[in-house]
Amino acid sequence: MSTATIVGPDGRARCRWSGAAPEFIDYHDREWGFPVSDDRRLFEKLSLEGFQSGLSWRTVLAKRESFRAVFHGFDVDEIARFTGRDVERLLGDERIIRHRGKIEAVIHNARCARELVAREGSLAAFVWRYEPAAEQLARPQTVSTSPESVALSKDLKKLGWKFVGPTTVYAFMQAMGLVNDHVEGCVIRGDVERSRERFKRPRR
Repeated sequence: MSTATIVGPDGRARCRWSGAAPEFIDYHDREWGFPVSDDRRLFEKLSLEGFQSGLSWRTVLAKRESFRAVFHGFDVDEIARFTGRDVERLLGDERIIRHRGKIEAVIHNARCARELVAREGSLAAFVWRYEPAAEQLARPQTVSTSPESVALSKDLKKLGWKFVGPTTVYAFMQAMGLVNDHVEGCVIRGDVERSRERFKRPRR
């Protein structure tokens, strides 16, 4: 058995990180690495990865439903209309991570995303242009950035986005299926690969 895997409660091998917390198995099996083209989910993940900066994903995942509630399901148009009063309201909400810079970044990024969508057709069409070629991939879970995450980070920053450094963007790419970073021997790796094969890359 590879040291990169761990045996789950059902006796099947999974990426080792999925055993770090009980709630990780469901996230690992049903979400992480499966390709996503829905703009709300993509914007949500970029936002939550920004909140994770300096913290653990377990902390953010535990608060995800609360984040969804206070940010209107991560609807870009709704968030783009937030004002300073909304920032103060969120800073007083104990259900979420109360960090002024990160809250303000989500609102700012929503406005940037709205402009991007108006020009590109969708956030999905923009980010999927940075999907790496299979032959260029590093061995699963051995890197925290990639040339593509550096390029996407740089281009988002040019468009005014905040809290989108290369490491944050690479974690986003792993989670949203732009790369299949499940390790060899993980029972979900094949499921993700088949999903990626069927996935229709967004063009607009």
